[in-house]
Order: sequence, then structure tokens, then C-alpha cells
Amino acid sequence: MPLPDLIEIVPLEKPVHAEITVPGSKSITNRALILAALAEGEVTLQGALWSEDTQIMVECLQELGFMVNVEPDPNEFCNRTITVYGKGGFVPAGGTEQQPLELFVGNAGTAARFLAAFVCLGKGVYRLHGVPRMHERPQAALFKALRELGYRVESEKGNEKLPVKICSSRRESAQTSKSEISQSRLTSAATVSIEESSQFASALLLCAKTGNWEIKVVGENAEESPYVAMTLELIKAFPKQGGTFQIEPDASSGSYFWAASSFGVRVNGQDADLKVEDENKLVWSQEFLPLISVRNWPRSGSQIDADFSEVMFAIATASVNYGFEDERDLILNHGLNWRDNPEVDRDFTFEVPTFSRNTDLGDSIMTAIAISPFGIKPFRYTDLARLRVQECERVVALRTELTKCGANVIEAGDTLTVYPSTLHGAEIETYNDHRMAMCFSILGLKVHGIKIKNPSCVKKTFPNFFQKLAAEPPHGLGAKILDGKTGRRLTHEELFAD
Repeated sequence: MPLPDLIEIVPLEKPVHAEITVPGSKSITNRALILAALAEGEVTLQGALWSEDTQIMVECLQELGFMVNVEPDPNEFCNRTITVYGKGGFVPAGGTEQQPLELFVGNAGTAARFLAAFVCLGKGVYRLHGVPRMHERPQAALFKALRELGYRVESEKGNEKLPVKICSSRRESAQTSKSEISQSRLTSAATVSIEESSQFASALLLCAKTGNWEIKVVGENAEESPYVAMTLELIKAFPKQGGTFQIEPDASSGSYFWAASSFGVRVNGQDADLKVEDENKLVWSQEFLPLISVRNWPRSGSQIDADFSEVMFAIATASVNYGFEDERDLILNHGLNWRDNPEVDRDFTFEVPTFSRNTDLGDSIMTAIAISPFGIKPFRYTDLARLRVQECERVVALRTELTKCGANVIEAGDTLTVYPSTLHGAEIETYNDHRMAMCFSILGLKVHGIKIKNPSCVKKTFPNFFQKLAAEPPHGLGAKILDGKTGRRLTHEELFAD
């Protein structure tokens, strides 16, 4: 049975000890699929994510003429062992002007951007299209760079977005052989801006060696972009002549469980929020252990969201009211109204922790924003522009839905500041965005009455997310998840997003 259109997350009644496994990284899986197709020979990807976004990529590669075998992974239900038979840079099966080869990319940004560059290595004409939201997402910087490299890129609506028709080469005809293509490719150069998305650069860099492209990346923090760095590291480490490549667990998916662990900590081996010695003095034992952890947490440094556990610690240590004079108590109960007057009490100094979407966290910054109302001080999140052009307008969506729950959230430019707030239940609109659904589901583990609309949208990256929430510890959190309309508790089978 499919997930109902509306579900309710029931708050946990006590701290949970659990070690959760999460599926493989979407970002790494889709990059690895492109690199495997470009490799010389057979490449086996272990621990690869099997979700809507990665299935779309596999289906597109198969449509292009690549043989891709998919086998179950015994260690994680939503992972697969995927074997790709690479063609050494040869991309077959292009169409004609009258009948271009159709590639459906859904709402998968990685598939849309990576394949746009990838098909330029092929023969013929290709048409990329997706769901309506994908047709709204930016592509202009990538299309501009592909044109600089000499390829014909025609946006059907003239708006530099999908649907798009790409003529794969200015130098070869559809009858040119693989060896002739290799010999005829001349070095081309292009500059690509990552102001709107780092995926533009990653798309070009993944194919640069095969295409003889020289790519210059510009834009805000171009030299420090964590996702561009991930791409470059994968290119270096990937088995180009065939072999096996291990995909890390997805740190963005793991962030939800680290966030749940911030609702309780272990102090001196005991389940407690914090230990108080003397009046208003907060004491942490040197041994801080989360009650909930993620198995095989990635440590390679390739995923920026692997740092989420440290951000979670900062929020967790600011999440407990430990006396009358604490900041949260002052804000909530003693007239410190930040919305009206941020400097109402000049004698009381607030240090506002600040996290950037560009340098501190990736997509998991949404998770941090969602749990920030539990802090004893405001938290500020900056450089959020890219969140506005992803699966939904995420900045507005986060502010709107948190406000609906009673949170005090201020949006200023591309910054959100979240203040300590007393939350209550609400029906959460997910905007068909998997991360909105998962962020607010974690909120429901602590706040009564949180109901999630369209929960099945989590299938994009984490189809068994709700099963992980509901499974009994230590492999799940033991949460009750109800049909939001009838109140009936949902079974394990009903919680899979298909």
C-alpha cells in the first residue's frame, strides 16, 4: 500500500539509543555513474543509492545505449550494486533533428546538468526534459559554457532552461567512428559560473578529459566550492580502466538522525539533557555521546554535510533551559522581543552563531534551520541563494512552514535568522520537496501535532526514510507514524515511498 497523502509523526516518549544506516550519497552516486560510463571497461559501484534521482540517471544511460546491471545490496535496502559497462568515452545512440533522442530527467538536477554535458560527447541530437519544476530551474551558465565549447544548445522556450535540444558535436557526423571521434577532438576552452549552481562546473569537469575541454570555474567561492571539490576528488580516485568503487553513505540523509539525537544526550553514561552544578552553571562531561548515531559516517572529506554532526553539537548545547537567567528564558518569557527591538537589553550580550550554505553546510543546512527554534539563542544562516532554485523555493518554504509551527524566523536577503520559539503542531506543506518532508518529520519527533503532506516525495533520495523512523531500536527510532486523516498507525510496509 502506498503512503497516505497526509501522515502524522508522534513525538518520542523517551530518549532512544540507535545506530542508523542510511543509503548511499546521491551526489557521489550520480557522479560515479557518469564516470563509470566514460571508463574503459566494467565498473562496479558498491553502496550506490537507489532512489528516484539515481534511477533516472541509470535509465538515461540505458536509453543512451549503455549496459547497466543492478543488483540488491544486502546491507541497505535502498542501496544497489550497480555495474556499468563503460565505452571509453564513446557515447552512442543520438537521434536526428527531426527525431532527437529523448531523455527524461524528472526533477533531478544532477541528471539534468551532468547529462547535458555528457551527450555532447556523443553522436547526434538529444532532447532533455523533466517535470515542470525542473523546467523552472536555472541552466543558463551551463548552456553558455557548452556553446563556448562549440556545441549547439537550443532552449525550446528561449529562456535558457529545459526542455533543451543539444546537437552533440560540431565536428563529427552521425556516421563518424569511435576512433575518428577520439582523433578529431580538438582542445576547447570555456568559462562557467557557479553563482546559481555548482553542478554546472561538475557537469563539465566530469567530461572534460574525454572531451578535451579546458574548464575555468568562476563565481562566488569558486575555489572553495565543496561540491566542485567533491567532483575533482572523485575524478582522481575513480578506476578509469574498470574496477570497483565504493559509494559513501549520504551525509545529507544522515543529518536528520543527528538532528534527532540533539533532543537528548548522554552525560556521564546517564540519559539526561545536561548536568547542572551550582546555580545556573552548565557542566558537560568530556564524554559527549549522541543517543542516535549514523553507522559508517563518512570521513573522506568529500561531503560537506559530513560536518553536520559538529553543527548539531552546537545546536544541542544550546537547546536546554538551565536556569532563570538563561537566554531562551529571557527571550521567551521576559520581554526580549527580537522582532521589534533586537537591542532591547544592551547589558545582555547575545552571540549569534552563524552558518553559511557555501562554506559550512550543504543541503543539511535545512535540517539545522528546522531544529534551531529549540536553541537558547538565535541562529543565523547565510548565503542561501541556491536554496531558492532547487526542488522548491526552499528559503521561503522553510520560513513559511516554521512560522506556521510558531517559530520566529526572519528572512533578510538570502539570510534566515531563527530565534528560540515555543512550537506547536501544524500541517506541513512539502512543496513536493523531499528535504522539506524529512526536516519537518524530525521536528515531529519532539512537537505534538506535526502532520506531513505528500510524504512520498522522500522517494527522490531516501525512499525508506519513514521506515527508519518507525523501526524498533537500535536500527530505527521506534516512532509512531499515523495516517494523518484516520489516526491509524501505519505498518512498516506502508511507510515505503514508492
